[in-house]
Amino acid sequence: MTNRRTFLKNAGILAGGILISPTLAQCGAEAKKRKIGLQLYSLRNQISKDVEGVIAKVKHAGYSTVETYGYSVKDKFWSMAPAAFGKLLDSNGLSSFSGHYGLDEYLVKGGKDDVLKTYIEAANIIGQTYITVPHVASHIVNNADGYKQVAEKLNKAGDLCKASNLRIAYHNHDFEFNKTDQNETGYDILLKETESSLVDFELDLYWAVRAGIDPVALFSGHPGRFTMWHVKDMDRSNPKLNTEVGAGSIDFTKILAAEKVSGLKQLFVEQENFSKDPFQSISESYQYLSAK
Repeated sequence: MTNRRTFLKNAGILAGGILISPTLAQCGAEAKKRKIGLQLYSLRNQISKDVEGVIAKVKHAGYSTVETYGYSVKDKFWSMAPAAFGKLLDSNGLSSFSGHYGLDEYLVKGGKDDVLKTYIEAANIIGQTYITVPHVASHIVNNADGYKQVAEKLNKAGDLCKASNLRIAYHNHDFEFNKTDQNETGYDILLKETESSLVDFELDLYWAVRAGIDPVALFSGHPGRFTMWHVKDMDRSNPKLNTEVGAGSIDFTKILAAEKVSGLKQLFVEQENFSKDPFQSISESYQYLSAK
């Protein structure tokens, strides 16, 4: 790849001694800067008490975007209507690329579009790109046919989202990597039965590794389908616990090197448990990822 010095030399600018503005000099570095977001579920114990304060601290930690969770017409975004929450993000220099929206009611056989449509409306108001399924109840995916039904509904959701300039994505835990009654994993079924033009995947790296899955091999087998990641590290002494990104046992250097094969557009730090102050923790994870 041509670096900046080579470019200037080739253009005859370096030899001529013409000064380049600092802004131009920074453009290349900024263009390569990885997009690092935070899944707000990490701060669930704090945000329910002080939405404005938490959002300000997320920005202070270095993040540029957030992923929401838990929205409903009744409870809104932590009691804030979508327009008000979007304004809060904007006033703090933040955006929201994705939201986790509970879709069990929609994903069951015969489930109607009503709830999904309310999510599409909210997502568009705050400028999100993705509506992401955070979890599917075990009674819905207790066999291969259940996963096939979910895949069919995800394709339909993908059509609905596409019509509103949104996309649908699926976020995993570890249970999807268990073999079903048809001797293939639920995750394999979802990948096979969903249309790549309609459905993307948000790979939770921690849960995949905990299930014994190599994320890089998954990317290679299904290139371009993993447009978002959840990034949290695995505690070295107790794999059931999370730790700050870069402080645990997951090889993020190897995984990050495969981001183009993955199709990565956005990664989100998420930590479900803490051994230190949560705001210090999310700051450390951000610093690690921004330096990679």
